[in-house]
Amino acid sequence: MEIVIISFAAFIVAILTFFSGFGLGTILTPVFILFFPVELAIALTGVVHFFNNLFKLVLVGRHANRQVLLRFGIPAVVAALLGAWLLLQITDLRPLFSYTLGDREFEVSPLKFIVSVLLLFFASMDLIPYFDKLRFGPEKLPLGGALSGFFGGLTGNQGALRSAFLIRAGLSKEAFIATAVVVSAFVDFTRLSVYATRFSKAGLQENVLLVVCATLAGILGSYLGNIFLKKVTLKSIQVLVAVMLIAISLALGAGLI
Repeated sequence: MEIVIISFAAFIVAILTFFSGFGLGTILTPVFILFFPVELAIALTGVVHFFNNLFKLVLVGRHANRQVLLRFGIPAVVAALLGAWLLLQITDLRPLFSYTLGDREFEVSPLKFIVSVLLLFFASMDLIPYFDKLRFGPEKLPLGGALSGFFGGLTGNQGALRSAFLIRAGLSKEAFIATAVVVSAFVDFTRLSVYATRFSKAGLQENVLLVVCATLAGILGSYLGNIFLKKVTLKSIQVLVAVMLIAISLALGAGLI
Protein backbone atom coordinates (compact mmCIF):
# COMPACT_ATOMS: atom_id res chain seq x y z
CA MET A 1 0.00 0.00 0.00
CA GLU A 2 2.82 2.43 0.80
CA ILE A 3 4.19 1.98 -2.74
CA VAL A 4 0.89 3.16 -4.23
CA ILE A 5 0.45 6.10 -1.84
CA ILE A 6 4.04 7.35 -2.09
CA SER A 7 4.21 6.93 -5.88
CA PHE A 8 0.93 8.80 -6.30
CA ALA A 9 2.18 11.58 -4.02
CA ALA A 10 5.43 11.80 -5.99
CA PHE A 11 3.48 12.02 -9.26
CA ILE A 12 1.15 14.80 -8.10
CA VAL A 13 3.83 16.84 -6.34
CA ALA A 14 6.25 16.53 -9.25
CA ILE A 15 3.60 18.00 -11.56
CA LEU A 16 3.56 21.09 -9.37
CA THR A 17 7.23 21.32 -8.49
CA PHE A 18 8.43 23.19 -11.57
CA PHE A 19 6.34 26.30 -11.06
CA SER A 20 5.03 26.34 -7.50
CA GLY A 21 6.81 27.69 -4.45
CA PHE A 22 7.40 24.29 -2.86
CA GLY A 23 9.38 21.30 -3.99
CA LEU A 24 9.17 17.55 -4.26
CA GLY A 25 11.32 16.91 -1.19
CA THR A 26 9.36 19.25 1.06
CA ILE A 27 6.14 17.31 0.64
CA LEU A 28 7.42 13.82 -0.10
CA THR A 29 9.51 13.62 3.08
CA PRO A 30 6.45 13.76 5.39
CA VAL A 31 4.71 11.16 3.21
CA PHE A 32 7.66 8.80 3.65
CA ILE A 33 7.71 9.59 7.38
CA LEU A 34 4.20 8.15 7.66
CA PHE A 35 5.60 4.73 6.74
CA PHE A 36 9.30 4.74 7.69
CA PRO A 37 11.65 5.99 10.43
CA VAL A 38 12.64 9.63 9.96
CA GLU A 39 16.24 9.02 8.91
CA LEU A 40 15.17 6.40 6.36
CA ALA A 41 12.38 8.67 5.09
CA ILE A 42 14.89 11.49 4.47
CA ALA A 43 17.27 9.14 2.65
CA LEU A 44 14.54 7.55 0.52
CA THR A 45 13.19 10.96 -0.42
CA GLY A 46 16.72 12.04 -1.30
CA VAL A 47 17.10 9.22 -3.81
CA VAL A 48 13.77 9.96 -5.49
CA HIS A 49 14.49 13.69 -5.46
CA PHE A 50 17.95 13.21 -6.99
CA PHE A 51 16.78 11.14 -9.96
CA ASN A 52 13.88 13.51 -10.50
CA ASN A 53 16.36 16.39 -10.62
CA LEU A 54 18.51 14.53 -13.14
CA PHE A 55 15.49 14.26 -15.41
CA LYS A 56 14.73 17.96 -14.97
CA LEU A 57 18.35 18.74 -15.82
CA VAL A 58 17.77 17.17 -19.22
CA LEU A 59 14.68 19.33 -19.73
CA VAL A 60 15.91 22.74 -18.54
CA GLY A 61 19.52 22.47 -17.35
CA ARG A 62 20.94 24.33 -20.34
CA HIS A 63 19.35 27.58 -19.11
CA ALA A 64 21.27 27.64 -15.80
CA ASN A 65 23.31 30.74 -15.00
CA ARG A 66 26.96 29.74 -14.45
CA GLN A 67 27.93 32.76 -12.36
CA VAL A 68 25.05 32.26 -9.94
CA LEU A 69 25.80 28.54 -9.83
CA LEU A 70 29.33 29.25 -8.61
CA ARG A 71 28.34 31.85 -6.00
CA PHE A 72 25.33 29.93 -4.72
CA GLY A 73 26.08 26.32 -5.57
CA ILE A 74 29.56 25.91 -4.08
CA PRO A 75 28.52 27.08 -0.57
CA ALA A 76 25.39 24.91 -0.89
CA VAL A 77 27.41 21.76 -1.59
CA VAL A 78 29.88 22.42 1.25
CA ALA A 79 27.06 23.12 3.71
CA ALA A 80 25.13 20.06 2.53
CA LEU A 81 28.07 17.91 3.63
CA LEU A 82 27.81 19.40 7.11
CA GLY A 83 24.03 19.00 7.26
CA ALA A 84 24.13 15.38 6.10
CA TRP A 85 26.93 14.59 8.58
CA LEU A 86 24.91 16.14 11.39
CA LEU A 87 21.88 14.03 10.43
CA LEU A 88 23.90 10.87 10.88
CA GLN A 89 25.21 12.04 14.24
CA ILE A 90 21.79 12.74 15.76
CA THR A 91 20.03 9.66 14.36
CA ASP A 92 21.01 7.40 17.26
CA LEU A 93 20.69 9.91 20.11
CA ARG A 94 18.46 9.06 23.06
CA PRO A 95 14.85 10.37 22.99
CA LEU A 96 14.33 13.93 24.20
CA PHE A 97 11.24 12.92 26.12
CA SER A 98 8.48 10.33 26.29
CA TYR A 99 4.92 10.32 27.59
CA THR A 100 1.93 8.03 27.95
CA LEU A 101 -1.43 8.68 26.35
CA GLY A 102 -4.04 6.13 27.31
CA ASP A 103 -2.33 2.76 27.11
CA ARG A 104 0.28 3.87 24.55
CA GLU A 105 3.72 5.33 25.13
CA PHE A 106 5.17 7.89 22.72
CA GLU A 107 8.80 8.95 22.28
CA VAL A 108 10.21 12.02 20.58
CA SER A 109 13.77 11.67 19.32
CA PRO A 110 16.05 14.69 18.64
CA LEU A 111 15.79 13.99 14.90
CA LYS A 112 11.99 13.90 14.95
CA PHE A 113 11.88 17.13 16.93
CA ILE A 114 14.30 18.94 14.58
CA VAL A 115 12.51 17.79 11.44
CA SER A 116 9.17 18.74 13.02
CA VAL A 117 10.33 22.29 13.80
CA LEU A 118 11.84 22.78 10.33
CA LEU A 119 8.76 21.41 8.56
CA LEU A 120 6.64 23.76 10.62
CA PHE A 121 8.84 26.69 9.65
CA PHE A 122 8.97 25.92 5.93
CA ALA A 123 5.24 25.22 5.77
CA SER A 124 4.53 28.52 7.54
CA MET A 125 6.44 30.34 4.82
CA ASP A 126 3.51 29.60 2.48
CA LEU A 127 0.90 30.94 4.93
CA ILE A 128 2.45 34.08 6.43
CA PRO A 129 2.31 37.07 4.05
CA TYR A 130 5.63 38.39 5.34
CA PHE A 131 7.50 35.50 3.77
CA ASP A 132 5.93 36.16 0.37
CA LYS A 133 7.75 39.49 0.33
CA LEU A 134 10.99 38.19 1.80
CA ARG A 135 13.79 38.60 -0.73
CA PHE A 136 17.56 38.85 -0.49
CA GLY A 137 19.89 40.81 -2.74
CA PRO A 138 22.45 39.16 -5.07
CA GLU A 139 25.24 39.89 -2.58
CA LYS A 140 23.65 37.38 -0.21
CA LEU A 141 23.89 34.47 -2.67
CA PRO A 142 26.76 32.67 -0.85
CA LEU A 143 24.84 32.92 2.45
CA GLY A 144 21.69 31.63 0.78
CA GLY A 145 23.58 28.74 -0.75
CA ALA A 146 25.05 27.78 2.61
CA LEU A 147 21.70 27.93 4.42
CA SER A 148 19.71 26.03 1.81
CA GLY A 149 22.48 23.45 1.40
CA PHE A 150 22.76 22.86 5.14
CA PHE A 151 19.03 22.32 5.64
CA GLY A 152 18.93 20.25 2.46
CA GLY A 153 21.57 17.93 3.90
CA LEU A 154 19.93 17.79 7.30
CA THR A 155 16.27 17.34 6.36
CA GLY A 156 15.97 17.44 2.57
CA ASN A 157 14.07 20.76 2.76
CA GLN A 158 15.94 23.35 0.74
CA GLY A 159 13.54 24.73 -1.86
CA ALA A 160 11.96 27.57 0.13
CA LEU A 161 15.26 29.13 1.20
CA ARG A 162 16.80 28.59 -2.22
CA SER A 163 13.93 30.41 -3.92
CA ALA A 164 14.06 33.33 -1.46
CA PHE A 165 17.67 34.00 -2.38
CA LEU A 166 17.66 33.17 -6.11
CA ILE A 167 14.53 35.18 -6.89
CA ARG A 168 16.51 38.44 -6.68
CA ALA A 169 19.53 37.22 -8.64
CA GLY A 170 18.30 38.91 -11.83
CA LEU A 171 17.53 35.64 -13.60
CA SER A 172 14.92 35.00 -16.24
CA LYS A 173 12.17 32.53 -15.40
CA GLU A 174 13.94 29.80 -17.37
CA ALA A 175 17.33 30.56 -15.81
CA PHE A 176 15.82 30.68 -12.31
CA ILE A 177 14.22 27.25 -12.67
CA ALA A 178 17.28 25.71 -14.32
CA THR A 179 19.74 27.14 -11.81
CA ALA A 180 17.62 25.89 -8.91
CA VAL A 181 17.48 22.42 -10.48
CA VAL A 182 21.26 22.24 -10.97
CA VAL A 183 21.97 23.38 -7.40
CA SER A 184 19.40 20.96 -6.01
CA ALA A 185 20.90 18.07 -7.97
CA PHE A 186 24.40 18.79 -6.64
CA VAL A 187 23.10 19.08 -3.07
CA ASP A 188 21.22 15.79 -3.47
CA PHE A 189 24.32 14.03 -4.81
CA THR A 190 26.40 15.40 -1.93
CA ARG A 191 24.02 14.41 0.83
CA LEU A 192 23.35 10.98 -0.67
CA SER A 193 27.09 10.37 -0.72
CA VAL A 194 27.11 10.95 3.03
CA TYR A 195 23.92 8.98 3.63
CA ALA A 196 25.45 6.05 1.74
CA THR A 197 27.51 5.16 4.81
CA ARG A 198 24.22 4.17 6.47
CA PHE A 199 22.30 2.78 3.49
CA SER A 200 22.53 -0.87 4.44
CA LYS A 201 21.81 -0.11 8.09
CA ALA A 202 18.89 2.17 7.31
CA GLY A 203 17.18 -0.38 5.06
CA LEU A 204 17.35 1.35 1.68
CA GLN A 205 18.33 -1.84 -0.06
CA GLU A 206 15.08 -3.46 1.07
CA ASN A 207 13.03 -0.67 -0.53
CA VAL A 208 14.47 -0.59 -4.05
CA LEU A 209 11.07 -1.28 -5.67
CA LEU A 210 9.50 1.59 -3.75
CA VAL A 211 12.27 3.98 -4.79
CA VAL A 212 12.00 2.92 -8.45
CA CYS A 213 8.20 3.34 -8.53
CA ALA A 214 8.29 6.71 -6.77
CA THR A 215 11.11 7.91 -9.03
CA LEU A 216 9.31 6.94 -12.23
CA ALA A 217 6.10 8.54 -10.93
CA GLY A 218 8.01 11.72 -10.12
CA ILE A 219 9.66 11.82 -13.54
CA LEU A 220 6.30 11.40 -15.27
CA GLY A 221 4.85 14.16 -13.10
CA SER A 222 7.75 16.49 -13.89
CA TYR A 223 7.32 15.85 -17.61
CA LEU A 224 3.62 16.68 -17.48
CA GLY A 225 4.21 19.68 -15.26
CA ASN A 226 6.78 21.07 -17.68
CA ILE A 227 4.23 20.83 -20.50
CA PHE A 228 0.97 21.92 -18.89
CA LEU A 229 1.66 24.10 -15.85
CA LYS A 230 4.03 26.81 -17.05
CA LYS A 231 1.56 29.60 -16.33
CA VAL A 232 -0.03 28.34 -13.13
CA THR A 233 0.86 29.76 -9.71
CA LEU A 234 -1.14 27.21 -7.68
CA LYS A 235 -1.34 29.44 -4.61
CA SER A 236 -4.45 27.73 -3.27
CA ILE A 237 -2.74 24.36 -3.51
CA GLN A 238 0.31 25.79 -1.75
CA VAL A 239 -1.87 26.87 1.16
CA LEU A 240 -3.60 23.49 1.38
CA VAL A 241 -0.29 21.66 1.30
CA ALA A 242 1.18 24.01 3.91
CA VAL A 243 -1.70 23.27 6.30
CA MET A 244 -1.21 19.53 5.80
CA LEU A 245 2.53 19.85 6.42
CA ILE A 246 1.90 21.75 9.64
CA ALA A 247 -0.44 19.00 10.84
CA ILE A 248 2.19 16.35 10.02
CA SER A 249 4.97 18.34 11.69
CA LEU A 250 2.94 18.71 14.89
CA ALA A 251 2.17 14.99 14.94
CA LEU A 252 5.84 14.22 14.34
CA GLY A 253 6.95 16.57 17.12
CA ALA A 254 4.50 14.93 19.49
CA GLY A 255 5.81 11.48 18.65
CA LEU A 256 2.52 10.33 17.14
CA ILE A 257 4.25 9.27 13.91
